[in-house]
Amino acid sequence: MNIKKRSVVRFFSVALLLSAFLAPQNVEAQRKKKNKKSKTETAAPSSKKEKSIKDLTKSSKKIAGLFTMYRDTITGSLQMLISENHLGKDFIHFNQISNGVVDAGRFRGAYGGSKIFKVKKYYNKIEFVSQNTSFYFDPNSAISKSQEANTSEGIMATVKIEAQDEKAGLYLIKADGLFLKETFSQVKPPRFPGASPMAFSLGNLDKTKTKINTIKNYEDNTNLEVEYVYSKPSVLNGGSQALADGRNVSIKVFHSLIAMPDNDYKPRFDDPRVGYFTTQVNDQTATNSVPFKDLVHRWNLVKKDPEAAISEPVKPITWWMENSTPVEWRETIKQGVLEWNKAFEKAGFKNAMVVKMQPDDADWDAGDINYNVLRWTSSPNPPFGGYGPSFVNPKTGEIIGADIMLEYIHFTNRVFYDQLFDLAKADVEFNASEYLQKNTVLCSFGHVMHENTLFGQAVVEAAGGSDLEMARMKKEAMLALIMHEVGHTLGLNHNMKASQLFSPEQLADKAFIEGKCLTGSVMDYAGINLTNDRTKQGQYYDTSVGPYDVWAIQFGYTPFTTEGEKVALLNRSTEPELIFGNDADDMRAPGKAIDPRVMVGDLSNDQIGYSIDRIKLVDSMMNDVKTKFSKTGQSYQELRRAYYLLSRQRATAVNIISRFIGGVYVDRAMIGQKGGTQPFTPVSLPDQKRAMKALTSYAFAPTAFSAPSDLYNDLAMQRRGFGFMRGPEDPKIHQQVLTYQKNVLNHILHYNTLQRITDSELYGNAYNLSRFMTDLNTAIFKADIYGNVNSFRQNLQIAYTNRLIAMLTGKQNSRYSNNAKSMALYNLKQIRTMAAPSGNVSSKAHKDHLRVLIDNALKEIK
Repeated sequence: MNIKKRSVVRFFSVALLLSAFLAPQNVEAQRKKKNKKSKTETAAPSSKKEKSIKDLTKSSKKIAGLFTMYRDTITGSLQMLISENHLGKDFIHFNQISNGVVDAGRFRGAYGGSKIFKVKKYYNKIEFVSQNTSFYFDPNSAISKSQEANTSEGIMATVKIEAQDEKAGLYLIKADGLFLKETFSQVKPPRFPGASPMAFSLGNLDKTKTKINTIKNYEDNTNLEVEYVYSKPSVLNGGSQALADGRNVSIKVFHSLIAMPDNDYKPRFDDPRVGYFTTQVNDQTATNSVPFKDLVHRWNLVKKDPEAAISEPVKPITWWMENSTPVEWRETIKQGVLEWNKAFEKAGFKNAMVVKMQPDDADWDAGDINYNVLRWTSSPNPPFGGYGPSFVNPKTGEIIGADIMLEYIHFTNRVFYDQLFDLAKADVEFNASEYLQKNTVLCSFGHVMHENTLFGQAVVEAAGGSDLEMARMKKEAMLALIMHEVGHTLGLNHNMKASQLFSPEQLADKAFIEGKCLTGSVMDYAGINLTNDRTKQGQYYDTSVGPYDVWAIQFGYTPFTTEGEKVALLNRSTEPELIFGNDADDMRAPGKAIDPRVMVGDLSNDQIGYSIDRIKLVDSMMNDVKTKFSKTGQSYQELRRAYYLLSRQRATAVNIISRFIGGVYVDRAMIGQKGGTQPFTPVSLPDQKRAMKALTSYAFAPTAFSAPSDLYNDLAMQRRGFGFMRGPEDPKIHQQVLTYQKNVLNHILHYNTLQRITDSELYGNAYNLSRFMTDLNTAIFKADIYGNVNSFRQNLQIAYTNRLIAMLTGKQNSRYSNNAKSMALYNLKQIRTMAAPSGNVSSKAHKDHLRVLIDNALKEIK
């Protein structure tokens, strides 16, 4: 008890002592704290001075232009000056790939489109807002007051104002976030549903590696090249040899911020009878059934002398040949560009097109939007042979700039067409519709041209043609390619219907076709013009723009003084040489469209006859291909290439013929237009029967796609390192032939084709479904079902039988009409009856296989 008392007393004493000792310090600390607070409160009205624009940019390089930029000379960080004059105004953003990789779908020269955006101020922030340009409201209509209802702007970025000059009306913002992220446009391509997880894909955007490479500023545009780096720690697919490291991939993008053109450009609206690229606009105040105000894409050509019938333009369309252009082809390329002046003269302009050469010491890059450039690359995996994009003002359709990308592979003997049609292995069926969905802006004319030219070279070489003959063909090919791609940059889209211009006899008359366009338009994907009689060979390709091209340029560029003048010009669309059908109408993909004249790889106004002649030419060459293309001391690669090129020409020909089955000719003339016919006219019975007969002989016969048996022994690829690690190197001949045959079946047994055959019986089709399906069964079975069936026909018959079964029980059976299913069932029963055991052991086994397939299918149906 005493101990506790003493302890308490001692503790209390110590506490008093400490309190006495610390008291002065505590009082002093409180006094200082109070004084400090008092001083702070007193100083509050004169707080630290805000930094000015000058303060924040003193260590930066000023890059003046449309949007003045300040780049820090130490860190490289970017600041951007916004003025009051920018606020509320429309600007255009455009982007293109400066450099990339085909593996990622982003390659040099690829255009990313253009959009309108506004710059807005929201309190202490600057907003970049994309605008919706898809709708038109008549300002005289009261409903226009609600034009913003149920539409959305896109706020791409909101950036804090770092400093401002109120007197000068200037605002400074940090700009790294605008360009080092995918703010203005999506760079990394989206992953399509169903894409293989093993397919190559970019990693995530790496902010630490992404950087701004260059900045070029002008009065009317601000251009930046940004290198986006996409990284991931590990990859399942590292891509092709074009990639140094699939984990870290750079995609370089040019971003251009462009002032809205200030001119008197007058928009021109689209017409379905002529083919221009357009910006689609819906008139929300119209009451008719086609409220379209689609803007034609065209350059702003203005006459120097408005009163003259033909005048030079105030500002011509100037093209620069990049200094990478092969020297030996520069004059030919220039000729191809200037060929379009013939069309512009009919529209009232002289020297509308001008060509210049980029100096080797030029201080501008080919990707600069201020220059329209014919550019060249030699890519490891070329995505095209030629590509002619342009970019426009989305508000008006005015073309602001364009480039043409060309691949050096056009001059080589490398078969890059394998990517589309698998010439070498033929183990994958080509899905054209999928390819087109993923590449809607690409032009694959260069691919077609390349294959055609390689085939033409084979024909000339096999016939013992001279070097001069070979050079002439290559020059014509280059002219045709340049004219085609330049046509795109003038606003024209494809015209796959133009090949109908001349008859086979006219095309084989060298005097008649000299100096002409072989088709109605250079915008077609026509086949190469080759004569079976080599002594009569004339022109191989187009060497001038066609009549449709001239007419289309007149529509797009003539400064009409009255609406009647334009209507009179458009009413000429019914003239045979002016017919038009573009990619939306073409029939390269099975079941996609209806008019067999709108096709790729065809030529002449008798496509069936011309295709049969092409097959006969190939057959005659196939017999001699081994002797013509086997050279002592060389590998068998050239022979292999020749074989697959010839085979592919056969496949193209039978595909063209197949489109006449169930085909319907389309006429887009307006009601009452002179020369117009009804919109839909089924292909005549004689032509459909002729097509079926040709398919029987050249696609389905026991000898279809045949070659001398000793040729197969020599179809060897040249070995390169470990190139055969992915599979055996022997040629897959049966798979190749079956792929070609299945491509035909894909169309003629497509649910759209069969439905159309039945529907068109109501408006003139005399080749009814039962007649066609009976003929098809006969074509595939009659020649050999009662005897020996060779291995090619066994493959075909099994594939066809499985196709009929799939119509009844497959995943897409609901897409087939009941009458199509009825005929499938009827044909299966006919096959079951015909397939009685006969012939050699292989044939008996095959027929037993057919019966089992059909019996099992019939059980499932029951």
